[in-house]
Amino acid sequence: MSNPLSNKCFLYIGPTAASAADELCRDEENLRFLPPVRRGDIEKLDAAEPPGVIVIVDGVFHQTLSVGHAEILRAVRKGWEVWGLSSMGAIRAYEMRTHGVHGYGQVYQRFLEAEDFRDDEVAMIHEAQPPFRPSTEPLVHFRVGLEQLVARGHLDPTAAADIIERLEHMWFGERTVSLVRKMLLEKLGAGEAQTVTKWAASMDDFRIKTHDFRSFLKERPWMQKYQ
Repeated sequence: MSNPLSNKCFLYIGPTAASAADELCRDEENLRFLPPVRRGDIEKLDAAEPPGVIVIVDGVFHQTLSVGHAEILRAVRKGWEVWGLSSMGAIRAYEMRTHGVHGYGQVYQRFLEAEDFRDDEVAMIHEAQPPFRPSTEPLVHFRVGLEQLVARGHLDPTAAADIIERLEHMWFGERTVSLVRKMLLEKLGAGEAQTVTKWAASMDDFRIKTHDFRSFLKERPWMQKYQ
């Protein structure tokens, strides 16, 4: 059986990996890390390389056209194995799950399980150049964080739902940790200031987009068929 690494794996990655730079394994010959995907990138890759593995994690959409469904479908038909996770990748994987695109991770699962789970759940503002550090937080991370506060008895489910509703009605570029910290203090009062501060300092625990990316690199599901 052929070596699975004979096919190169191209990963479109940006802010999701900003806090996981040490895990990118850039020295591996058959893993190629590319900037967040945009319209036309898949077509260019297909024209330059023989079919291998495409992994869509991050993509741009606000400042330019997002990666197109048609170009992904053409790549699949030409023999590329396409995976999507975490951010733009989870969106496209969900939308094209019946067209040969593989989904992975917790974010993708939320798209599958919740009919009202919107694309802007994963949107954020970030630097235009590497390492693409984010300046806002995606709504899905706040969902996870608030779910933990509810589970631990610090926050009433109704109060959590109210915060989420307020965030849903905001432009994604306004969703920040400091803003949600303020919302929590309004709900819980000054007596819970320490709890809220500790929660805000633990955002890495709730960043499931990054968790999905780390797990994907560790598990390498695209190689399972060779094992």
